Amino acid sequence: QVQLVESGGGLVQAGDSLRLSCALSGRTFSTYVMGWFRQAPGKEREFVASVVWSSSSPYYANSVKGRFTISRDSAKNTVYLQMNSLKPEDTAVYYCAGRSRTSANYDYWGQGTQVTVSS
Repeated sequence: QVQLVESGGGLVQAGDSLRLSCALSGRTFSTYVMGWFRQAPGKEREFVASVVWSSSSPYYANSVKGRFTISRDSAKNTVYLQMNSLKPEDTAVYYCAGRSRTSANYDYWGQGTQVTVSS
């Protein structure tokens, strides 16, 4: 059974940093793209960042470029999202997700972790 389990969310002040983790299990993700998404109250879920597992090539939404860094640790089967210079508008539930490199759709999703940034 595939599982993606996020952790690391919390309440921080504007300008602070947080690191989210997504622990993966249940299959090999070497041919996958792993992504982070977020959903704020009353808004649609939006893409934040993704990383190609095999090459570590990252891709970012413009809203987080230069502030967030996505990475993965093959030995720990974990994906990270380092979030610096957090802003109140970064407040959302953050989800980890995975898709095959040959698919446009994310097949696997975690349960989400809340990030709240106060001004």
